[in-house]
Amino acid sequence: MRTSRSGARLLAAACAAVTLLLPAVAATAAPARDAGGTQPVYDYTQAIREQVWVQTPVDSDADGQPDRVAVRIIRPRTEDGRKVPVIFQASPYYAGLNDVPNHDDIDRDGAAARRSASPGTDRAAETIVFSGYLDNYFVPRGYAVAFADSLGTGGSTGCPTSGGRNETLGMKAVVDWFNGRARGFDAAGAPARASWSTGRTGMIGVSYNGTLPNAVASTGVRGLETIVPIAGISSWYDYYRANGGVVAPGGFQGEDTDVLAKAVLTREHPEVCADVMAGLERDQDRETGDYSAYWAERDYVRDAGKVRASVLLVHGLHDDNVRTQQAGQWWAALARTGVPRKIWLHQAGHTDPFNVRRDVWLDTLHRWFDQWLYKIDTGIMREPLADVEVAPGQWRTAATWPVPGTRPMTLALGGPAADGRPGTLQPWPARPGARQSFVDDPARTAEDLVADELTTDPNRLAYLSAPLTTEARLSGTPEVGVRADLAGKSPYLTALLVDYGTADRYAGIRTVPGQDCIGPGIPEDPGCFNRREYATQSTPLEIVSRGWLDVRNRLSPSRTTPIEAGRPYTFRWNLQTEDHVFAPGHRIGLVLISTERDHTLRYPAGTEVGVRLGVSKVVLPLSR
Repeated sequence: MRTSRSGARLLAAACAAVTLLLPAVAATAAPARDAGGTQPVYDYTQAIREQVWVQTPVDSDADGQPDRVAVRIIRPRTEDGRKVPVIFQASPYYAGLNDVPNHDDIDRDGAAARRSASPGTDRAAETIVFSGYLDNYFVPRGYAVAFADSLGTGGSTGCPTSGGRNETLGMKAVVDWFNGRARGFDAAGAPARASWSTGRTGMIGVSYNGTLPNAVASTGVRGLETIVPIAGISSWYDYYRANGGVVAPGGFQGEDTDVLAKAVLTREHPEVCADVMAGLERDQDRETGDYSAYWAERDYVRDAGKVRASVLLVHGLHDDNVRTQQAGQWWAALARTGVPRKIWLHQAGHTDPFNVRRDVWLDTLHRWFDQWLYKIDTGIMREPLADVEVAPGQWRTAATWPVPGTRPMTLALGGPAADGRPGTLQPWPARPGARQSFVDDPARTAEDLVADELTTDPNRLAYLSAPLTTEARLSGTPEVGVRADLAGKSPYLTALLVDYGTADRYAGIRTVPGQDCIGPGIPEDPGCFNRREYATQSTPLEIVSRGWLDVRNRLSPSRTTPIEAGRPYTFRWNLQTEDHVFAPGHRIGLVLISTERDHTLRYPAGTEVGVRLGVSKVVLPLSR
């Protein structure tokens, strides 16, 4: 998840540096406001900057002292003595990353390979620094903005655990401090209190920084009024595992919770966390991939019923780092419990919407925080629930998400068609058909294996619809059900949902001439940001969604049950949540492979997979 990645990636984009320039001064503020909400009436150059250390209820480094969280705060200076709410961004990345290599057990030779991740040199250069627009924009509008080092990182004590309970309770303690329920200290060790705070807190961040809001909200802590998780994790199991299989975030093969924790272990005297790091490597279990108590501790979806905060959920539909299932399952869980919420889904990857739709994003975020932290009726909760970018620059709103009219459409995997398709997607139910097979080749990438869809390929099976006569919109989480047999070393089945048809598609974000200045700033933080825009490219196809299963976990992600070679079983698994428009004239394709080189472990080549036609299917949530 390192947005930045230290070998991991969750990071993504979010490290904001706060310069401590002025001494702490007791002050409180209330914003000027009009019908449009809070106004930028406070002088950013005169803002109060201070640092405190908040005491937590955990001792994760086992030194006999409660862990403490380093918190840096910038808040408006006013003369009326009124209090302000807090926008809070926690992160393990503010102090940078250590150079730590990923696990080198990706290419399995059939033996039980378990090699430790030890210091190396492949990460820090990839760190993405989170530009500090939050303080530049919101402090003049009457908000305090706080940045905290997650446990075991920067100026905090304790140990990082990649989503463990101690990290959650560490950041919860900061919310408690804003509300007068936790102890804090200044640099001299004297008690420090947030007497300037209303207690109302909103958490925000990208990647790991967007995961911590989910974690803290799942405790139900009072005073956390809203969260804005951007490209955040809702279950760490689904970040590093999938349906019993060990998988990697896109671009970070071999990363796991221990690698990420070592990368962000930037506190003083990191050696005190050696036993914790060893425990992470042991308990994460890169052999079976089973869901266990270790992963349940890092599964915030289980505690969605405790969430009191409203949620503005943001995710990129091309995020191959923190994949879209993280947003989909969190959104669904919040919907079941009736949490006030809105969703933004954009076309980019692992990034902040500030880089995608800047003006609209700042206006939306401003009204959102005014609504929940100042209790101003900005009208935002009467607007459509969902804002979805269905193609670069093409946004659609909807009253609900998945979008109204979405229904599950079941399509059977069928045999060759007269138009040259080697395999077809047919209406369900269908007659049981023949057995088709392919042989796994872990040297080939998914992008290679989905190409040339109208030809046969010994290393994949491809099933295509007829050309669409009207637009079909996928909105939700696809599922596959395959009756198949396997014989060989690889335990993986991978399904790739593909849009076959030429179109201009998202190809990244690029910097363009010019800057946007959010506020007056100061020399160390001028508050000006480069402009960005999408790069697009005309391509003949796009992998829309993907999903993996370790067939030994066909009965449960928590239990490994070996299969009998050559015996057919029924396998079911989900793909990544998506919102995608298949244009008229395009074909919907489902491609089955075993190893996905960039995500799964790679067992020796040669596993044969036989698929029964007619009884195998894909279920797509579609609207027309």
